[in-house]
Amino acid sequence: MVRELTLSRIRQGLRDKEFSSREVTQAYLDRIEELDPRLNSFTQSFREAALAAADAADARIARGEARPLEGVPVAHKDLLATVEGRTTCASKMLEDYRSPFDATVVERLAAAGAVVVGKTNLDEFAMGSSNETSHFGPVRNPWNTETVPGGSSGGSGAAVAARLCAGATGTDTGGSIRQPASLCGVTGLKPTYGRCSRYGLVAFASSLDQPGPMAVTAEDCAHMLAAMAGFDERDSTSVDQPVDDYAGALEQGLAGKVIGVPAEFFTEGLAPDVERAVKAALEQYRELGAEIREIHLPHYPYSIPTYQVISAAEASSNLARFDGVRYTHRTPEPENLVDMYESTRAEGFGAEVQRRIMVGTFVLSAGYYDAYYLKAQKVRTRIRDDFAKAFEEVDLIAGPTSPTAAFGIGEKATDPIAMYLSDLYTTAANLAGVPGISFPCGFSEDGLPVGMHLMANFFREDLLLNAAHQYQQATDWHTRIPEGF
Repeated sequence: MVRELTLSRIRQGLRDKEFSSREVTQAYLDRIEELDPRLNSFTQSFREAALAAADAADARIARGEARPLEGVPVAHKDLLATVEGRTTCASKMLEDYRSPFDATVVERLAAAGAVVVGKTNLDEFAMGSSNETSHFGPVRNPWNTETVPGGSSGGSGAAVAARLCAGATGTDTGGSIRQPASLCGVTGLKPTYGRCSRYGLVAFASSLDQPGPMAVTAEDCAHMLAAMAGFDERDSTSVDQPVDDYAGALEQGLAGKVIGVPAEFFTEGLAPDVERAVKAALEQYRELGAEIREIHLPHYPYSIPTYQVISAAEASSNLARFDGVRYTHRTPEPENLVDMYESTRAEGFGAEVQRRIMVGTFVLSAGYYDAYYLKAQKVRTRIRDDFAKAFEEVDLIAGPTSPTAAFGIGEKATDPIAMYLSDLYTTAANLAGVPGISFPCGFSEDGLPVGMHLMANFFREDLLLNAAHQYQQATDWHTRIPEGF
């Protein structure tokens, strides 16, 4: 029933009473039960609570009181706090943790009427680019279950691609929404930093993290973002900026729009089949009336090392709270207080999390702070200035989302540098704070999805969604569904 339906189509069908929320929700829950053992995209599903919420949604629709997402089944990345179920961050450290409150974006989607079918798997504490660092095991890409779905929001990307939910939340620190959207062949949007509240999002790197939507189409993401976005006084980094009419902006034409293509994007490391697909998409934009112009982002090549220093430093600080004293895993029978701290953290955190904590502690330490962390912050300012200058000339910046299509499970697990380079085209947007979107634009030689990446100026998510929607109206890449799902 739901395999061919997008979130927008479900939203309209519920309003037109073509089907009920219970029917749709039941169908997704059945698909999760049947198909997710092949993917491991969910850490938990909420059958009883979801069906109760669906019945309540049907009652509201019957009374003519439908809210914007009334009865639409979605899933939440298991990094966002929810009262329902556990909030694990895919870590042994929080394996049994139950939150006493909902994250703001969870609250807002619920207030819009969305039905939550479960929580999705991720890289532990969102640290990874392949969804292989999860305490609950790797997520598999539905296009080829021997390949990764990308990370850290790989569970959300795989679940949407396999049509196990209509949409899902993700979080993006250096590409963690957009890269899995690319590898799984779905649409994923990282909003402007401060556009969506981070309250209730378990922090990885506080100056970079941002929640956002993942769904089949840009139109779907527009409906989700409209519910998620807005000022939140509980989040000191939330920006008091009016929420645009994202759905209303979708149908505007692209005539007169200027798309900048950085020369720095098409260099060594970009797979030829990815390059061909992205350049074909740029030609499609030219046919839609946009002007394509080469630009330069001179400090862009420094984005990966800059990101790694800043994100590791902030992770080191944020994860210091997980010490076994109050609500996390605690080692049994420690010899003393120091042993409790050390053994708890050694047992509770996986190898990648430990690696980043140690790097972050090093770059913040006396004698190295100026050489690494302070210098990284100065380069970050240069990267942000490059974007500001570029957006004086162009409306959008385009390029690949990922240098390759999905790679094999285990292929890069022992090479952290190769893994970090998976975010080559996405981290700069987080460093600058600008929004970005990834959407399908073709397939690799191995039949795996390829994503195109667009970035816009601060709070111009409307431009991103409009440009992605116009492309999707002219192409059908986003309509493809993995065989067997």
